Amino acid sequence: MKLAPHLHRLGNDIVASYLIDLPEGITLIDAGLPGHWHDLQRELAALGRPLSDIRGLVLTHGDGDHIGFAERLRTEAGVPVFIHAADGHRVRTGEKPKTAMGPAKIGPTLGFFAYGLRKNALRTHHVSVVTEVGDGDVLDLPGAPVVIGMPGHSPGSIAVHVPAVDAVFVGDALTTRHVLTGRTGAQPAPFTDEPDEALASLDRLAAVSASWVLPGHGAPWHGSPTDIAAAVRASA
Repeated sequence: MKLAPHLHRLGNDIVASYLIDLPEGITLIDAGLPGHWHDLQRELAALGRPLSDIRGLVLTHGDGDHIGFAERLRTEAGVPVFIHAADGHRVRTGEKPKTAMGPAKIGPTLGFFAYGLRKNALRTHHVSVVTEVGDGDVLDLPGAPVVIGMPGHSPGSIAVHVPAVDAVFVGDALTTRHVLTGRTGAQPAPFTDEPDEALASLDRLAAVSASWVLPGHGAPWHGSPTDIAAAVRASA
């Protein structure tokens, strides 16, 4: 799905990842679920770009519904995978603290898990080799992604600012569709390790200049980071 020039979404409002298509190559943000590999193939075919044009995959954090095809991309195409150092252990092992499930409705919750099954969530492979990055790093990838530490959802959660496409990718630092309740609109994401820390991290997002805020779950936000940060706080 094309959102804007050079900016594409893989997946849907349930689980999404993103593709940045520039003349010098492609940068991916997050890897969704394993079955999104086929969505990636279709998007590349529509763009007339080979898999070898992908220069790197940046993960916003190490949870299973964001790392789906990462290991396959790394092993089959030699694409490097980048993640904040604080989530390095999580992405390699899947180990994470248990968090309260919070509010849920039967229909949306079943829909989320059913979608995961259709997209082979149970076959997710952890990423055995990653390049660890830190807050403020500018990555040598198409679009020169900037790493913005957003701890809270996980210790190594980040936002990724790519000025070339006027977008900031936020993973689960917030959501615009709660996967367990179906509620839409800007709000805190479920399954967050440290909710208060996640809300505090929104100050860092509000300082970013971009026209798109792109979450891992929910509709793209075409508006300012300042406004969506305020909306999340109001919702909380």
